[in-house]
Amino acid sequence: MTTVNPTPASLPAALAEPTVPVRRSWIALIFAANLGVWMAFFTPIQVLLPQQVERIAPGDKEAMLAVVTGLGALAAVLANPLAGALSDRTSLRLANRHLGRRHVWTATGAVVGAFALVLLARQDSIAGVAVAWVAAQVCFNAMLASLTAAIPDRVPVAQRGGVSGWVGIPQALGLVLGAVLVTAVVTGNAAGYAAIALAVLLLSLPFALLTQDDPLPRAHRPPLRARALLASMWISPRRHPDFAWAWFTRFLVQLGNALGTLYLLYFLTDGVRVADPEGSLLVLILLYTVGMMLTAVVAGRLSDRSGRRKVFVIVSGLIMAVAATLLAVAPVWSMAIVAALLLGAGYGVYLAVDAALITQVLPAATDRAKDLGVINIANSAPQVLGPALSAPIVVHLGGYPALYAVTAAVTLLGSALVVKIRAVP
Repeated sequence: MTTVNPTPASLPAALAEPTVPVRRSWIALIFAANLGVWMAFFTPIQVLLPQQVERIAPGDKEAMLAVVTGLGALAAVLANPLAGALSDRTSLRLANRHLGRRHVWTATGAVVGAFALVLLARQDSIAGVAVAWVAAQVCFNAMLASLTAAIPDRVPVAQRGGVSGWVGIPQALGLVLGAVLVTAVVTGNAAGYAAIALAVLLLSLPFALLTQDDPLPRAHRPPLRARALLASMWISPRRHPDFAWAWFTRFLVQLGNALGTLYLLYFLTDGVRVADPEGSLLVLILLYTVGMMLTAVVAGRLSDRSGRRKVFVIVSGLIMAVAATLLAVAPVWSMAIVAALLLGAGYGVYLAVDAALITQVLPAATDRAKDLGVINIANSAPQVLGPALSAPIVVHLGGYPALYAVTAAVTLLGSALVVKIRAVP
């Protein structure tokens, strides 16, 4: 791994490579914290925001929802690396005691983000909804930046695949549990927002309050200058080619994921022609989640034991490409069920192992959270680019078979290109 750090003997604990395996209790707490964050991300987008926007602007709900979620996505792209860079530089003292640099961002993001959700529930204009949702996105992305950095901060390389598997599961599980919470447990839009706000606090704060967070000595704190901070967001592919390839391959796989899922409801309606598209979509989401939970931790642990990452990433891409190909060549309900399980299984392997791989090509220990925030752009940008590519493919270039064929090709290319990464086997 390329590094610009001092010699290991001179590194403080906050910057040194971890060597002590984390305990199951630590894994359980970070799992819960990530579950809270992903519930806060997905539940408003899938359920609460569409309900609220439809109530405010029923005649223009599609366009207004696109505006709100688009502004939220832009806020996420900007906030995540910026919050990560600031957490890399955080060095606080309280009562002559050094505090850690990550947990303050996790805890503050949870509290302020929960407050933003409560305010969001009270909005009765599209402008108010947009402002409150942007505020919530900024807070939850600050949390996500600090939680993501906890893996290279605390977890030894030989344990990162398995831990990353556990941390990846909430991305799918959060959508399911959040939807159940706001539809079956509580009723009403405002009560739904309040329930998600409470879930964020209950699930996330224990990790910030109960686990260790090494302080950053001021002597090792990078200078905080606006121009230098912005310049640091650019990571030279020439100087750090492994990081560049990790970013590009993540972008391609996530773009394939965006292409394949954006119009899934319409595909079930117009392509498969199921009688209950919404109910069928829920079934596919549940199957996808099951597939992901079955493979994520197992694949991560196998990767840890073998010391190999790239072969698992390539196999995961192949599995996801097969799933997309099945939808392209056989658009029937039985094949959609098989594809959902395969896609979840492949994505579970990918999330666990690729996340571990990325932590091994970070350019500098001093910038872990910022660099992982830059990686997060490769997760968020495809959500913006996906709709721009999907619509013309479906309308003008061959319909859903062409869309899923492109999905398979992009996903397979993204996973195969990990062979360009040299520092990780």
